[in-house]
Amino acid sequence: MPRLSEVIAALDALWPPERAESWDAVGMVCGDPDAEVTRVMFAVDPVQEIVDEAVKLGANLLVTHHPLYLRGTTTVSAGTFKGRAVHTLIKNDIALHVAHTNADTADPGVSDALAGALGLKVTGPLVPDPTDPQGRRGLGRICELDPPATLRHFAARAAARLPATAQGVRVAGDPDAIVRTVAVSGGSGDGLFADVRAAGVDVYLTADLRHHPASEARAQSPLALLDAAHWATEWPWCELAAAQLDEISDRNGWDLRVHVSTQVTDPWTSHHAPSSALPTSAPRAPLDPSGAPN
Repeated sequence: MPRLSEVIAALDALWPPERAESWDAVGMVCGDPDAEVTRVMFAVDPVQEIVDEAVKLGANLLVTHHPLYLRGTTTVSAGTFKGRAVHTLIKNDIALHVAHTNADTADPGVSDALAGALGLKVTGPLVPDPTDPQGRRGLGRICELDPPATLRHFAARAAARLPATAQGVRVAGDPDAIVRTVAVSGGSGDGLFADVRAAGVDVYLTADLRHHPASEARAQSPLALLDAAHWATEWPWCELAAAQLDEISDRNGWDLRVHVSTQVTDPWTSHHAPSSALPTSAPRAPLDPSGAPN
């Protein structure tokens, strides 16, 4: 079985830590580099229920997209919820590794996985990485929808293929407009509107769209918007990353067992529709397989 340091080296080759944003906190949070690794679990959030799942699974390594300590800390006391997660991991000999913005811009990366879940053909990055001579890395992706469909049908596809959350998918635009080109960006994406407009796409699908940036974007162009839950737009990357590690494991003869968590860790748990419709509820629970990307 490989040592943790060997597995981390393979993951760093996929998502080099030096390509993370300067404000980011990626890499290994805890773990013994000399420990053996037999089972790896991928998830979006390093929250306690995910840590508990890794313990139950018997994982030696937990890989998450979101950092545990993004803004630094002065304590890992178990009296804090983040400290409790660290204590649980260390007590159970589980390492934690984070791939965040270095996975966002990778080729393939978070937005490639999102495009794949939606059945889109990627034609290039939305914001190219100037250090990539091949022009394949970068933030977000520009895609084609083949065959074209109405915005109504594309939104329905997104709602069906992304993991189910309380929010679902919000839509801004003419439901009968024809969609041929789409920009996608996993996670918070309303800082990329200028790039989306420059790309000239019909629709932009991302997460965490705020009122004023969305309103201004709609006022400046006929661009349609699809706003999905942050967690839902990034979860497909877990499956992509797990498949990449599976391939590395087979190539190196490691025989790792790789698992993707299907726990919904989106913080929103229910959605109440207008009074003309009944409210719906989406508590934190294991992901319904019918709601998984296909």
